[in-house]
Amino acid sequence: MDRIPILRMGEFLLVTIQVDMHDRLVLALQDDLTSMISQTQARGVLIDISALEIVDSFIGRMLGHIAAMTTVLDAQTVVVGMRPAVAITLVELGMSLPGVRTGLDVEKGMNLLRSAISARGEGSGDAPGEG
Repeated sequence: MDRIPILRMGEFLLVTIQVDMHDRLVLALQDDLTSMISQTQARGVLIDISALEIVDSFIGRMLGHIAAMTTVLDAQTVVVGMRPAVAITLVELGMSLPGVRTGLDVEKGMNLLRSAISARGEGSGDAPGEG
């Protein structure tokens, strides 16, 4: 597989990673996601990593970069399904993943995205120069 499928669900994009990630696949996902956010004007991205048994420092950094890029494109990112062993490994590697919100499962992740989007819409104002 040379691409990770990205599904559109209303104003959100859903990425379910079902294969072990290698560096080129992560970079392709990053490019595909930013393009898809621009094309669809998605407000949120949910990345399900429940099938991943290993997340190395490169993949961890790329998740952080994806979250930063989606924020610049006016979308929120939530990563769900992180296994306890993966969380322990990331902490042991000293990775805090700033800007990455996490949820236990897809349902909780979708609720986080909805909450984040409604909070931004109510208090931030959408006028140019605000935010």
